[in-house]
Amino acid sequence: MSSHRSDSQGPAVLRSGPESRWAAAPTQLAELVALAVDLARGAGQVHRRGLESTLRVEIKSSPTDLVSEVDRESERLIVERLSAVRPDDAILAEEGTLIEGTSGVRWVIDPLDGTTNYLYGYPAFAASVAVEIDGKLEIGAVYDSSAGRCYEALNGFGAFCDDRPIHAREQPDLERSLVATGFSYDAKQRERQGSVVAVVLGRVSDIRRSGAAALDLCHIAAGHLDAYWELDNAPWDYAAGSVIAHEAGAEVVFPRAAHGCGPSIVAANSSLIPSFLDLLQEAGALA
Repeated sequence: MSSHRSDSQGPAVLRSGPESRWAAAPTQLAELVALAVDLARGAGQVHRRGLESTLRVEIKSSPTDLVSEVDRESERLIVERLSAVRPDDAILAEEGTLIEGTSGVRWVIDPLDGTTNYLYGYPAFAASVAVEIDGKLEIGAVYDSSAGRCYEALNGFGAFCDDRPIHAREQPDLERSLVATGFSYDAKQRERQGSVVAVVLGRVSDIRRSGAAALDLCHIAAGHLDAYWELDNAPWDYAAGSVIAHEAGAEVVFPRAAHGCGPSIVAANSSLIPSFLDLLQEAGALA
């Protein structure tokens, strides 16, 4: 079955609304999903307003690693709302917010994933909000503010895009797979990653590079991509998207990278992921 056809391209699915969508979930979890979605959408409104103004931009770790006032304003909005309604929760956010909580709940936030895309007007940027409970990722909400779509998932209860259930494609053939990746901010690391891409490209259908890890994972979930890998991501890059991809039926793993910082992230359907992991190791991405 191709979920891309049935959920994304097929007949219209009757929208159920958030109340029925999470009706089987415990009330507290359903409320956390609703809050995560609201926070991601709120950040998206900041993104849309920022497109109409001239922005101040600063360099972070390298000339290609940029931060804008919209990143910071989006983070400030999310943190202020969270602090008001859930003052005991922990928060980890990309632009520097680090709050230790006492509730066992931690919010992992990328206020603007795809900052370079955003600054160039390239339509691939989003707000990403994840919720960990007792150290386990349980909820993901990604608002694609470049397209006005909202992805959400609750561990054990499925994944949705704009109220429609979504599922990863069941594509078992590597050579027919559409694959996505991303690149480091470090120039030398990008050169190594480019050599990996050169190998992978000859063994798959084609490669895409959106510049927004959260959206790549959501596109795996929605069946728009078959596989994805990336190195040098931080937790806020993949936290929400990994929940959404997993709940849509994809396998999401974190094998050791052959170079770069931290583990890699790899996502694909269960029938494809063994051969995809083998290819990435052969190409020199994985240890």
